[in-house]
Amino acid sequence: MNMSTPVERTREEVRQAREAKRAAAAALGVDEHYVSELVERFYAAIREDDLLGPIFAERVESWPEHLARMKSFWRSILFNSGEFSGNPMVKHVVIPGLEERHFAHWLTLFYATLRDLEGDPGASSLVGERARAIADSLLTGITIRREGIGGSRAGAGLPHI
Repeated sequence: MNMSTPVERTREEVRQAREAKRAAAAALGVDEHYVSELVERFYAAIREDDLLGPIFAERVESWPEHLARMKSFWRSILFNSGEFSGNPMVKHVVIPGLEERHFAHWLTLFYATLRDLEGDPGASSLVGERARAIADSLLTGITIRREGIGGSRAGAGLPHI
């Protein structure tokens, strides 16, 4: 007879879901090393980029700290690790002039980085789909704050992997 409480069962279910998500990603080659390489390469490209580089240069005071934070963010997204805390929307909504072309370009650079890292095409699909969902969410949130509910599908035109 199982004597665990509903809270204990819920915690166990969450733990199992996290393990399953991590195992599914790892089966595609998406592990902590992959996340680290992805973040390092992607932000190296960002720093060199004419459109996005200046936006980041104005806001990132310490690249090692930013990269560590982005690795934590992506591990949370891909593995449901729960280690990231913060509100990306707040960070992005205050950037003046941020619009669809910036997010589309961000995705283009991100997808190029995924192709450079690609081992299993499923890895690129998994990570690319998550990146697009994040870009869509941020762009839509920013547009709604600026223009009202009419901006609720602002990210619909963003590129797919």
